[in-house]
Amino acid sequence: MKKVALLATALAMVMTGSAFAADMRVKALKAPPPPAFDPWDIAFGAAIMNDYIFRGITQSNHKASVAAYFEPRYNVTKDLQLYAGVAGESISFPNRAAAEIDIYGGIRPTFGAFAFDVGVWGYLYPGGTCYYGGGAVTDTAGNPLNAECIANTLTNLNVAKRDASFYEVYGKVTYTVNDSFSFGLNEFYSPNFLNTGAWGNYLSITGKWIAPSTTFGASGVGMYVSGEFGRQWFGTSDSFYGVAQLAGFPNYTGGIPEPSYNTWNIGIGFTYKVMTLDLRYSDTDMSKGDCNAFTSAFNATGTTNVTPINPGGASSNWCGAAGVAKLSFDLTAMSNLK
Repeated sequence: MKKVALLATALAMVMTGSAFAADMRVKALKAPPPPAFDPWDIAFGAAIMNDYIFRGITQSNHKASVAAYFEPRYNVTKDLQLYAGVAGESISFPNRAAAEIDIYGGIRPTFGAFAFDVGVWGYLYPGGTCYYGGGAVTDTAGNPLNAECIANTLTNLNVAKRDASFYEVYGKVTYTVNDSFSFGLNEFYSPNFLNTGAWGNYLSITGKWIAPSTTFGASGVGMYVSGEFGRQWFGTSDSFYGVAQLAGFPNYTGGIPEPSYNTWNIGIGFTYKVMTLDLRYSDTDMSKGDCNAFTSAFNATGTTNVTPINPGGASSNWCGAAGVAKLSFDLTAMSNLK
């Protein structure tokens, strides 16, 4: 009996010691520290599209365009982001500029379901040539033209400045109703839109519906439907774009009232990982005659679309209905490159 008692006592001590040791090891383990907050991030991406449409008007003569952007971001808090970026698109402008370079920056605060975005956007169009010609040595207000403007003439006698660069200040707000629905309001203002001398103001509303993540099963493919309706207002251009009027039309030698218009688009998109395929219909209510006066399209033709600001009657399809297919890739360093 003594041997049995001693054996039981020894076994109990061993088990107690093992349990105590195990308990000590558990207590000695420390929880891993929370990951350090890294405020910096970078977003970047590229796209290819069959047409580059900007507020209902083609920037690429209804031809294919490529684009890319690079955007460093600094998150002050989870609800406040500062950002700056540079982007580029291939274009086909009346002054024969072939590229648009965008430089922009701003701030994105979030308050609950409301996400704001306020900033400045600069549009640069290097490599342009002045076209006026047609035998003119002054514009319609009598201001002298430089040698380049005098020497170059578009075949349809439209005119284009060497530099169409301009900037806009903007404010946007998006209200997220739930995981499926969101709505937005956008406002852009430029004191000199496309360097025409006319101020420009653009206001639009947007809507987006995101399909449930289970729509395409476990494939990882997502889908959305989105649309926008906007109004672009303009002031009066400078005398470079003045027109010698026909009988019965107002005299716009000091510049033309650039044609304000409505624009809208609606489309469906499909997402997979970092890729998005967006298929969209875009249109405006601007007439083909006013479109020619506004865009100075190098391929405008005809004489029948006469308007007060387009007395020659040339017609342009740069502002009409268009279908756009766009394939894009968008990544952020924190989410995709870890």
